[in-house]
Amino acid sequence: MTIIFYFSILLFSCSNTSGEITDSTEKPNKNDAKIVSVTTSGNENNYSFNVGISSPDKGCSQYANWWEITTETGELIYRRILGHSHVNEQPFIRSGGGIKINKDQVVIIRMHMNNTGYSENAFKGSVSQDFNSFKTANDFAKAIENQSPQPTGCAF
Repeated sequence: MTIIFYFSILLFSCSNTSGEITDSTEKPNKNDAKIVSVTTSGNENNYSFNVGISSPDKGCSQYANWWEITTETGELIYRRILGHSHVNEQPFIRSGGGIKINKDQVVIIRMHMNNTGYSENAFKGSVSQDFNSFKTANDFAKAIENQSPQPTGCAF
């Protein structure tokens, strides 16, 4: 009986108290920005996107400098440049419009940090079916990183 009691205490003290199963081999980058929400309005070939962003901004040395919309194959559809850091405004929402897609076209919305590049944390979906959290491969559409438009600086 005493052995079972001690064994139970040992198991309890080693368990994850949050109730979540975690994979200790996967360590998220704490310098990644992530999308926390996506809403849309408008009509086909002229949609506006409101993208909620959470990012570890520290000023111009580290900030989310754009969000973008790509096709599932990684072609750039739209890029919204963020001209300054949002140190004291977390999370924040930034809008972009005139996006030329149809309501059923599946797209990926993802973030970019000025000092670490793309985040794997993205959203995927369509205007007609909604958008959900999605993880891209760490090399997904890396070739479009240098396409225009590009930020021209950081205001603050």
